[in-house]
Amino acid sequence: MALVASANLLLILFDLSYVPWRNLYVQKLPQVTHIYDRFKGIEPHRETVQYLKTVDALIAQVSQTGLQSSQVETRLAELRYLSNEMVDSNPFAGVGKSGTLEKIKNRMRDRINVESSKKAFSIFWSQAYLSKRDWTQEIGFFNKAIRPLIATNYYRRIGEDGEFIDDFWLIDLPFVLIFAVELLARSYYIKRSHPGFSWFNAILWRWYDLFLLLPFLRWLRIISVLIRLDQAKLLNLQPLRQQIHQGIIANFAEEITEIVVVRVINQIQGAIHRGELKRWLQQNESLRPYIDINNINEIEAIGTIFVQTIIYQVLPKIQPETIAILRHTIDSALKQSPMYRDLQNFPGVGQIQIQLSEQFATLIATNLYSAVVSAAEDPVGAKLSGQLVKRFTEALGTELQNKHVLSELQNLVLDFLEEIKLNYVQQMSEEEMMQILQQTRQLRTKPSVQQVSSPPPVMLSPKEKGS
Repeated sequence: MALVASANLLLILFDLSYVPWRNLYVQKLPQVTHIYDRFKGIEPHRETVQYLKTVDALIAQVSQTGLQSSQVETRLAELRYLSNEMVDSNPFAGVGKSGTLEKIKNRMRDRINVESSKKAFSIFWSQAYLSKRDWTQEIGFFNKAIRPLIATNYYRRIGEDGEFIDDFWLIDLPFVLIFAVELLARSYYIKRSHPGFSWFNAILWRWYDLFLLLPFLRWLRIISVLIRLDQAKLLNLQPLRQQIHQGIIANFAEEITEIVVVRVINQIQGAIHRGELKRWLQQNESLRPYIDINNINEIEAIGTIFVQTIIYQVLPKIQPETIAILRHTIDSALKQSPMYRDLQNFPGVGQIQIQLSEQFATLIATNLYSAVVSAAEDPVGAKLSGQLVKRFTEALGTELQNKHVLSELQNLVLDFLEEIKLNYVQQMSEEEMMQILQQTRQLRTKPSVQQVSSPPPVMLSPKEKGS
C-alpha cells in the first residue's frame, strides 16, 4: 500500500506540473501530451494551427512552382494577414502564454532588424526578402526558432462552472476507492481491538490516511506517503522527526521557561513589596511556621558533615603543605634577625637552623590540628559554638530590622531580581535552547552504565578509628 500511495503521489505531481511544463512535455514526450491533453480539456488552437498549415502549404508550393510564382505570392499574402491577426488578437492569452507571443515577436524583430513586429512579419513573408536572402536558410530559421513556439499554443475548454476542464479525477478515483476500503478495514480492526473506541476514534487513529481521500489539495498526500514509507521501512524518517520535535520543543521550552522564571521572580518581588521580608525578619524563630519532614535540622547536619570532612579528611592530607609554609615563615623570620645573621658565620649553624625550623613547623602544625580536633570533639566547645552562631543570627536579624537597612535591602533585592530578568531570562535565545536539547539528546543516546549504589562512607574520628 505504501508503493501504491507513492505511485498515486507521482501521478498527482505529474498532473500539477503538466500545464506549467507542457512546452517541455511537447518537445520531449509528444506521445504523452497527445494522450494526456484530453484529461485537461486541451485542444489545438485553430488560429495557430491554421498559421502553421499555411506555412506548410507555402513550402510545398515553393517546391512545386518556385519562389517567384503567383501561387507563392498568394500564400505569402495570406501569411502576412495571419501574422497581423496573431499579433492583434493574441491567441496565446487564453491560456496565459502571452510571454510566448512576445518571444516570437522579439525573435522576428531581431531577424529583420526593425522596431515593429508587424512590419517584421510583413517583410519576412515577402518575395523580395526571400529572394534577396536564401530561401532555405530563412525557412530553416522559421522552423527552428518560430514554429516550436507557435506549436506550444493550445485552447483549453471551460466547464459550466467557469473553470478549466480537469478530468484528473477519473485517474485518481480508483486510487481513492482503494484507500477508502483500506481505511475502513483498518478502522474496523482498530475498533475491534479497542472495544471502547468509536468509529470516529478508530478513523482518527489513522488520521494521516484521510489526506488520501481528499479530492482537493491532493499534494497533501505526501504526508501520508512519507509516514507509510517510514512504517514500511522503505524510508528512514527518524532524523527528520527528531529535528521537528526538537524545533517544536525548543520553541515551547523557551517560552515556558521564560514564563515560569519571570512569574517566580515577579511573585518574589510582589512579596517584598507587600512587606513579607520585614514580617519574616520580625518573627521570632520559635513562632515562625516551618514544616519538618524528618525531625532533623538539615542545616546543622550539613554543617557537621562539612566540619568533620575538613577536620578528619582534608587537614591530614594538606599537613605536608602546611608544614612547608610554616617552615618557610620561620626561616624568613630568622633571616631578618641581626643576631641570626651574625651566627651564620659559625660553622654548622645553618644545618642546625634547618633542623630546628623543620621541628618547629611540625610541632606547630601537629598542635594546631590536635587543638582543632579537640575543640570539635569537646561538648562544651560545641555548645559554646552553637551559642555563638545563635547569638550571631539574633544580632543580625535585629540589625536588619532597622528601618533604613531594611528599606535599602528591599530596594537592592528588587533591583537584583529585575537585573536577572533583563540580563538572563529575557535574553534567552532559541539557539541556547536548541543547544540544551541537543545535549539532552546526546545524554539519552549514550549507553547506560549500571552502577551499584553503595552507602556513603561513615566518617570516624581518630579515637573511633583506633578502637
